[in-house]
Amino acid sequence: MLKNKSDFGGNVIEFVTSPNNPDGNLRNSVLKGPNVKTIYDHAYYWPHYTAIPAPADEHLMIFSMSKLTGHAGSRVGWAIVKDVNVYKRMMEFIDVAEMGTSKDGQLRALTLMKVVAQGDGKQLFNFAHQILSDRWEKLSRIFSLSKRFSLQRIPTQYCTFLDRVRAPSPAYAWVKCKRKEDKNCTQVFRLAKIIGRPGSKFFAENRYVRLSLLKGQHDFEMLIRQMKKLVSQEDGVGAQAISSF
Repeated sequence: MLKNKSDFGGNVIEFVTSPNNPDGNLRNSVLKGPNVKTIYDHAYYWPHYTAIPAPADEHLMIFSMSKLTGHAGSRVGWAIVKDVNVYKRMMEFIDVAEMGTSKDGQLRALTLMKVVAQGDGKQLFNFAHQILSDRWEKLSRIFSLSKRFSLQRIPTQYCTFLDRVRAPSPAYAWVKCKRKEDKNCTQVFRLAKIIGRPGSKFFAENRYVRLSLLKGQHDFEMLIRQMKKLVSQEDGVGAQAISSF
């Protein structure tokens, strides 16, 4: 790892995904030095997914409509770039590689931004946070009864944007299968009729699986129902202990 080498040469670009996908925790850069440039992927850095401890103020940050409002099909993202020379080179690349950004996509994004900014600009985030935090709480209560599976830990934090301490509300549940024989956690969940993405997709062991909390309400209720069935099969749990959730 470069962070353990004090004498690495050449120019280095470090990508920092914060909040991290899949575990939802905030991240900082690990590389320092005059030859290091850092790009912060802030696709999930919105108050409905994570606490905002401070305004984003890095030298180069990228954002996406797909995670802000769920309109992934618009294929619109944007960057905040402090270095004017880097900005010009980025614009040149976009013009050559994609011949600019779709005007239809830009118009749709502008319309969505106006909706997000209505009122005090917090209505959408409060609404979405309430839904996601409720989903996280329900899922966490089920996992708290399990000795076979564990869920990532996300601390309660103060959010400067919402001006209050907020409960965790990640986009995904990052689950670990703890039994020695459960080497393929994705398959364990698939047998329980729960579809997730394997840990190997995120450069982790396949003892991990990512479950989405961003689906529609019907899909989430199906997830909860199947999770209850799966956990109730463990010794010492039983259907009665979990039926009250």
